Amino acid sequence: MTGFPAARPRRLRRTPALRRLAAQVSLSPAGLVLPVFVKGGIGEPQPIASMPGVVQHTRESVRKAVVEAVEAGVGGVIVFGIPAVKDARGSAADDPDGIVQVVLRDLAAEVGDRTVLMADLCLDEYTDHGHCGLLTDGGEVDNDATLERYASIALAQAAAGAHVVAPSGMMDGQVGAIRTALDGAGFGDVAILAYSAKFASAFYGPFRDAAECAPQFGDRASYQQDPARSADEAVREALLDVAEGADMVMVKPAVGYLDVVRRVRDSVDVPVAAYNVSGEYAMVEAAAANGWIDRDRAIRELLLSIRRAGADVVLTYWAAEIAQSISD
Repeated sequence: MTGFPAARPRRLRRTPALRRLAAQVSLSPAGLVLPVFVKGGIGEPQPIASMPGVVQHTRESVRKAVVEAVEAGVGGVIVFGIPAVKDARGSAADDPDGIVQVVLRDLAAEVGDRTVLMADLCLDEYTDHGHCGLLTDGGEVDNDATLERYASIALAQAAAGAHVVAPSGMMDGQVGAIRTALDGAGFGDVAILAYSAKFASAFYGPFRDAAECAPQFGDRASYQQDPARSADEAVREALLDVAEGADMVMVKPAVGYLDVVRRVRDSVDVPVAAYNVSGEYAMVEAAAANGWIDRDRAIRELLLSIRRAGADVVLTYWAAEIAQSISD
């Protein structure tokens, strides 16, 4: 029949109230995770030039920042550590008195279960060569030797109070090795957020400034995923991680890989996280500082795109700011 009036989708866009009513995707503070950097041996927070508004925290300043984020309703924080001293095996990563373990104990005492305490589990921030694992004599990352280090780091982070450990090194078998270690040591309740699809991206530059972890030679393309590969490989990695015991899986970066986020979301039955990485953050901040874009609108649009692609959890340096604006 042709007698019906034509549908007019614009009717539901006419006013802000109608758009709010018809919205299908939203930002919730509980679904945001704030990454924080903490550095040993500094007396005051150190600004990161390539990431305006982000700092390397001291033990005390990170505690205050996390409390503020929790009060704003942020669902979790993930801690990245920069030790005062680095060596070839990243000894500070599993030192009970290492910077991340000290901060985790502080935060567990301060906020307890009011938020989710996550710890990045990798070696690049701790090694003097800047790679994510132990090296062979030939300068290659030794996958299996690195798994032993990851298991030890997971135990140190769990003992310090981490609710979630987040292995980001893209070693084959890392989730299984960590799950076995945690379960065997009585930490069966500690969850694993696996960086299942972490690409060898150009958008990590500012993060490497913040974490002081740029490789001293070569790059990480031999163990991170190739941006030229299809989402099929990312799905396969995610499914392998789930089979090994991952409780959540991650896609990183987020904005340039929204197709991967969608494919992974459609393929696994665990929560999917996406990391709105430092380069994505820095580009928005730089463009806004030059007056080229509306900063607030750009931030919300970008984060909504990640949620619309299927991410349940978004890691973003804007987490506390967005959470506070939603609460207000």
